[in-house]
Amino acid sequence: MPELPEVQTIVNDLKTAGLIGAVITGAQVFWPRTIFKPSSKIFCVRIKQKKVADIRRRGKYIVFDLSGPEHLLIHLRMTGRLHWVAPDQPRTKHEHVILHFQNQYQLRFHDTRKFGRFYLVRDPEEIIGHLGPEPLASSFTARVLADGINLRKRMLKPLLLDQSFIAGLGNIYVDEALWEAEIHPCRMASSLSSVEIKALHRAIRKVLKQGLKNLGTTLGAGQPNFYSVAKRKGRNRDQLKVFRRTDLPCRRCSSIIERMVVGQRGTHICPQCQRE
Repeated sequence: MPELPEVQTIVNDLKTAGLIGAVITGAQVFWPRTIFKPSSKIFCVRIKQKKVADIRRRGKYIVFDLSGPEHLLIHLRMTGRLHWVAPDQPRTKHEHVILHFQNQYQLRFHDTRKFGRFYLVRDPEEIIGHLGPEPLASSFTARVLADGINLRKRMLKPLLLDQSFIAGLGNIYVDEALWEAEIHPCRMASSLSSVEIKALHRAIRKVLKQGLKNLGTTLGAGQPNFYSVAKRKGRNRDQLKVFRRTDLPCRRCSSIIERMVVGQRGTHICPQCQRE
């Protein structure tokens, strides 16, 4: 599933493609369940002739601020991708929504697993209002992280994956941040010292900034993997320290990376650097 660096890369690509100021002239929906709100028929009516005022990210959501005012929110889920293509390009069977623009180009939503969702709403907070703080915002300080951790008696990794706690983190960057901070994912959040919380805060921001710099993480060549709007692979895979590096040596201490399951999620750790 695309996480903060991947979604932000897509937002940046959409802006570079010139969608700001573009007018949507129509929509086609080939898998109605992709449109979560409103119905697909009403969606096609309401989206027509809307101008894109801005494109931004909130957590793992792509937010199109439209004229009207309306807001189109897209959650890519596991396999969703956006393609900006000329209209003469044949539609593939996994392109479930097509937005037509005044400049004749099309924005197509490609989703092999069909879990992605579109929301067309007047108040975006009804969809994203539950999200926690943005981890790269200046307002997200070590103190904010500490206040949140001190209020919760939960295992650390599931807490960091909770979008109402911190928005945008997923399996890849949580594993990487915990390795960077030398903290075991099964620790109870309330057991962290102030020094460990500060280290975790630095680690979260560091791995996310690295992911952004490398235009996201693409783990392989398969259909479920991340590709940008321009169909580029992210370069961050080679910078990963533990994620999907089972049985390889730790880049810090040379111990062998292990895989375990924490909160029903595959998790990668260095047993030496991250002692429980």
